Amino acid sequence: MREREIVERLLAVEAEEKRRAKKSPLELYNAGRVKHKKQIAFHKCKKRNRWVFGGNRSGKTECGAAECAYLARGIHPYRKNKDGVFGWVVSLSQQVQRDVAQKKVLQYLDPDWIEDLSMLSGKKGSPDTGVIDQIRVRNVFGGISVIGFKSCDQGREKFQGSSLDFVWFDEEPPREIYEECRMRVLDKKGDIFGTMTPLKGITFLFDEIYMNRRGDPEVWYEFMEWADNPFLDRRETARLSAALGEKELESRRYGRFAPEEGLVYPEFDERIHVIPPFEVPFAWQDCISIDPGLNNPLAALWFAVDFDGNVYAVAEHYEARRDIDHHARRIRELSEKIGWHTDGKGRLYALIDSAANQRTLASVKSVSELFFERGIAVNANVNKDVFAGIARMKSYLLGENGRPKFYIFENCVNLIREFKGYFWGQGDLPKKRDDHALDAARYYIMTKPKNDPPAAEPTAVQRDKERLMRRLRANRRYGG
Repeated sequence: MREREIVERLLAVEAEEKRRAKKSPLELYNAGRVKHKKQIAFHKCKKRNRWVFGGNRSGKTECGAAECAYLARGIHPYRKNKDGVFGWVVSLSQQVQRDVAQKKVLQYLDPDWIEDLSMLSGKKGSPDTGVIDQIRVRNVFGGISVIGFKSCDQGREKFQGSSLDFVWFDEEPPREIYEECRMRVLDKKGDIFGTMTPLKGITFLFDEIYMNRRGDPEVWYEFMEWADNPFLDRRETARLSAALGEKELESRRYGRFAPEEGLVYPEFDERIHVIPPFEVPFAWQDCISIDPGLNNPLAALWFAVDFDGNVYAVAEHYEARRDIDHHARRIRELSEKIGWHTDGKGRLYALIDSAANQRTLASVKSVSELFFERGIAVNANVNKDVFAGIARMKSYLLGENGRPKFYIFENCVNLIREFKGYFWGQGDLPKKRDDHALDAARYYIMTKPKNDPPAAEPTAVQRDKERLMRRLRANRRYGG
């Protein structure tokens, strides 16, 4: 390479460094060739209650701080921006606020954007060494946005009164403060977002966000682990992984909730096994599986299996405190809605728990007989071996060569919820809680579902050949 070319390249590199040096940290955030894809997914999400469950150093806090700066400045790349927003940053304590969330927010705010700030302690001239009360940020639309800082150790009373556009929880807050902050964003239809490492095991946020027991359509979450952060040294993460125990790895590396009892199905991944509904080919339809209940929910699941042996839970009926008349009517209505097959007499076919064959003093007929009278032919000869069923379900979730063989349509919300919250209990048995849809799924999976593709239609040549062979065989048989 000639000397002139070398000089020109050096000058170009220097010019690029100067250009990048003029940019603010917020402009440089995820703007290079290498990007943190899960951070971008968080910012792109339009839901109003978003959470990142992340391991330490996974990049979760960065996206929370950047989101605050985007909203306050009025330059969010994926949302409709507005002038003069008011939001809170909530930390566990004032010391954690100063050392973590406050430091990150200041990092993403160019000093020229800050009109003023007020301090709870320390000096304005060195806000990073004190505890900030509020930062007033110049919004690009001409107004002033306010980022206020709160700490959970102040108590619930300090979280009352204000009307907010957003709240960022840096780590998991107490339930009462979370609920209070939800009220603060109500009238402005504002956002709640949180970034946390779930070190406390099963807490209210496990039910509220991960399980989404209320079925809130505005809830969204993402798990963020070390491998998702492209800026971490892989040798260091491997070294630290080797030094941590299994439970610590779950929370500190993968950002997962780690209950003492352990999940029965850690193989289940909602991002992989749950899929949008599609029109199921008629030839894939298999059968319904029912776990009966009276005071407990009755769970009915519709299963299809494709020609590669992949199983799909395509619909569900899940309801408690109803009689057989109601359940049978709902099962038939849903079957008709999705075009489910029946036999020559118009009956549906279903598997059911063998307990349905038993008669009680309260009824002269069994549950199986009652269903049959209502057009649902149930087969109670199911394999109820819990451990064998769990093992087979695990094999379907894992699949072959990294591809699962079990999928759930996203409208089967109760089956999804039960997979996520199914724990081992005492005596190496699963806890008998919220397992009705899972039992129905287990009955079905133990049938070893298989679906051979239909034989191809014979060609005209093949039909002629078959006729000739039949004639030849007849001539031989009768001496013709």
